[in-house]
Amino acid sequence: MSGIVGLVALLLAPGVPLALAVLWSFPRLRRHIGPLAPWAAVPALLLALFGQPGATVELAWLLFGAQIGMTGTTQVFLFFTALIWFAAGIHGRGHLSKDDHCERFCVFWLLTLTGNIGLILALDVALFYTSFALMSFAAYGLIVHDGSRAALRAGRVYLVLAVLGESLILIGLILAARLTDAPLVPMLADLPRAIAVAPERDLIIASLWLGFGVKAGLPLLHFSLPLAYAAAPVPVAAALAGAMIKAGLLGWLVTLPLGQAGLQDWGTIVIAAGLVAAFGGALIGVNQTRPRLVLAYSSISQMGMVSVAIGAWLSVPELGPLLAVAITVFALHHALAKAALFLGTEVVRHRTRRPVTWLWIGLGIPALGLVGLMPSGLLTKTTLKAALTAGSTMPEMWSSLPLLLGLAATGTTALMARHLWLLRLEAGRDDAPPAAWHGWALITAATVLGVFMLPLWGIRPDWMGALAGLPNALWPVAAGLVLAVLAWRWLRPWPIPPADVLVLLTPLPGLVLRAGQALGVTGPAIQRVLRHLQALALDRYRRADHRVGRATVHLWRRDAPLLFVLILALLAIYGLSIV
Repeated sequence: MSGIVGLVALLLAPGVPLALAVLWSFPRLRRHIGPLAPWAAVPALLLALFGQPGATVELAWLLFGAQIGMTGTTQVFLFFTALIWFAAGIHGRGHLSKDDHCERFCVFWLLTLTGNIGLILALDVALFYTSFALMSFAAYGLIVHDGSRAALRAGRVYLVLAVLGESLILIGLILAARLTDAPLVPMLADLPRAIAVAPERDLIIASLWLGFGVKAGLPLLHFSLPLAYAAAPVPVAAALAGAMIKAGLLGWLVTLPLGQAGLQDWGTIVIAAGLVAAFGGALIGVNQTRPRLVLAYSSISQMGMVSVAIGAWLSVPELGPLLAVAITVFALHHALAKAALFLGTEVVRHRTRRPVTWLWIGLGIPALGLVGLMPSGLLTKTTLKAALTAGSTMPEMWSSLPLLLGLAATGTTALMARHLWLLRLEAGRDDAPPAAWHGWALITAATVLGVFMLPLWGIRPDWMGALAGLPNALWPVAAGLVLAVLAWRWLRPWPIPPADVLVLLTPLPGLVLRAGQALGVTGPAIQRVLRHLQALALDRYRRADHRVGRATVHLWRRDAPLLFVLILALLAIYGLSIV
């Protein structure tokens, strides 16, 4: 793009969906906004394909001023984000055309899209945070769209964690921004250096890591994701799991002091949390009985793997260039594959005249990509492994990271096998609007071809190294398939309700029962007692969850503004005391 065209494209990328959302406020125009909503992501997609990094636009009229632009990394994020929103919009066009609340859905769709595109293009802290908050809170309207009990509960949990995450992010950004060269208009590029030398460095890192971790599915902060992915309409779930979860990853990339100092303690913490997410997500996911819940925990597991790379970068700055490439490739690969998998959960339910063989090939492509048998997955795994083992000053405990990531990939294979098996049970239940196929076909093709577009953004994949790493990528797949077959033959899913930490204790009676059966010491009476204990544990959990839910609804309806004002007041007092 030429200079003036590039600047106009930068404005149109977030401006088009925002303008359509504003026009929605005119009742006479609302019926015209719906057909245009799926196409609102096209300007951002064209900018990602044909724009040049480095161009910036200054919005001096916006509060204290703001700047938007692209870097090499954010251009890749912009590409897969815009493509996912475009494909999901096309997929859901026919699905929502007869919906009674289509107009309401469209405005929340446009506002969430505006925030997602805006945070990627933002160069200053204020616009980044505003866009992130807009995306987070507007998505609530998409999650609770159908108004069912499950959707409202998912929306309640999501909103509580969203407020918590936004508060932590705000704390971290304010504390870091006051240490930059221009504290009134702080730039994102200045934050890592300012945080690295800040007196409150650990507090800032903790706030930003945990705040963005709400979106990225950190352990103990993950439980809104499965509920939201399962309750939201399928196009929304695809956008949540493909694009919005990467907003948390991008937040880490642009704010944490990566490459600024050797923060080995923080690196160890982040790596440990990533491994817990990788293995815990796989363990809980294979016990789920709905395809979308399996995919939700798969996302948590995959984000745990990329968290390992973030921790490695914090610990050993010299790995920065290699890890930046590995994380970017990982984000592109996982976003496209996960969006295709979510859209496929609806496509497979629809009766169709298309050959069933081609349908299942299309459903299997993104699954094979995630396990590492497609070019994108193979390149992602080999690039990440090469980056983690390239440093000359690697800590001793890192020697086992490749093996641990390989074991986590075994869990990914088991999750994909479980997902495809559950899809088989749901195949052909409903009729589908023809448009539902178009978006799914587009994003499925992108899972294969997207990785070959990396040179367009200045990333030169090491295909020879990827081919050399193929043997190491095969054993986790084989091990995962063996585990999947053994589990299908002899094991039954544990009754773990989705999105909860405390319910990990509920399968304990079942474990005791199976252990007793294996030893031959359990009779019918003991079996009844153990089943009663298991039912009692689940019942107590549900009651506690209901009480907590009522309390949180009352709190956030009545006192949320007061709590937010108190947080700001405490920050102001703290800032004045420092000055």
